[in-house]
Amino acid sequence: MSETFLIVGLGNPGEEYEGTRHNAGFLAVDRIADELGARYWKTECGALTAKGTYRDVDVVLAKPQSFMNTSGGPVKRLVDAYGVPPERLVVIHDELDIPAGTIRAKLGGGHAGHNGLRSICDKLGTRDWHRMRVGIGRPPGRMPVVDWVLSAPRKQDAEDFEAATALAAEAALHLVAHGLEDTQQRYN
Repeated sequence: MSETFLIVGLGNPGEEYEGTRHNAGFLAVDRIADELGARYWKTECGALTAKGTYRDVDVVLAKPQSFMNTSGGPVKRLVDAYGVPPERLVVIHDELDIPAGTIRAKLGGGHAGHNGLRSICDKLGTRDWHRMRVGIGRPPGRMPVVDWVLSAPRKQDAEDFEAATALAAEAALHLVAHGLEDTQQRYN
């Protein structure tokens, strides 16, 4: 098989989660699909997938349809089905520890309490895959983290969130074409 990249956006399925901070990955993957003209989505391996090509590289886009905390199962099945090694896996996800409106690209690392990342680490048996981290910042005051990530941003926060998911989509494609170091220099 050719140099296929698998770009996975993390989120929760269902209308009640659309537009929430936790669905940053879904939103970024939808933007990539628009960019690549990938309009046909199908269900396979427990995820919605679409295919496209970017700069002569085959790209499989995926949105796991299990809930965030169990997204490792669909990711593992997709990695196996497409023969994608960890170095060609890019996972786009929300990140509390990064300021809202910004992104960071990295390879490997821990899960920082993010249950979607924990699930992927557990199922793949490695932490050495690319992460495109969409900053959502910390909740204000004493708001519980779960309420923050499962709410939709409002006003200025919504503009920052929209900009960050767009930037994450752009950076993920840049990583596919130019590698991690160049992507980090340009986007981090």
